[in-house]
Amino acid sequence: MSDQYVEDQQAIRALLERYCDGVNQRDPEIWGSTWAEDAVWELPHLDMAGLKGRETIVASWLEAMKMFPFVNMMAMPGAIAVEGDRATMRSYTDEVAVTQDGTELRPRGQYDDECVKVAGQWKFSRRVFSVLHGE
Repeated sequence: MSDQYVEDQQAIRALLERYCDGVNQRDPEIWGSTWAEDAVWELPHLDMAGLKGRETIVASWLEAMKMFPFVNMMAMPGAIAVEGDRATMRSYTDEVAVTQDGTELRPRGQYDDECVKVAGQWKFSRRVFSVLHGE
């Protein structure tokens, strides 16, 4: 394994960590910085065919976050494969969210990701989320 491959894997892990930090801090700047300009976000469990473009994705996320006064998201990569300026990652999430009426949700999920290196920075170009357990 080359030094560059290891550096890219570490940078992709940092991308996932920054994504979670953006969620936990409820910070659209941090969270939005993880997405490529032309990214796609798919949430099949919500019957969403795919949100397209960083602006649309961030706007939809901001709207969705209004439903949850508290959210905590943790994620861990299961597999990362790098090929030049493109990569794939499978990661697992463990979340706690509280709705406006006080209902606590604890979904466990899986993201299947495509990443791209843009100006030396890794970004998500496609994220597909699947619920593994919970709601």
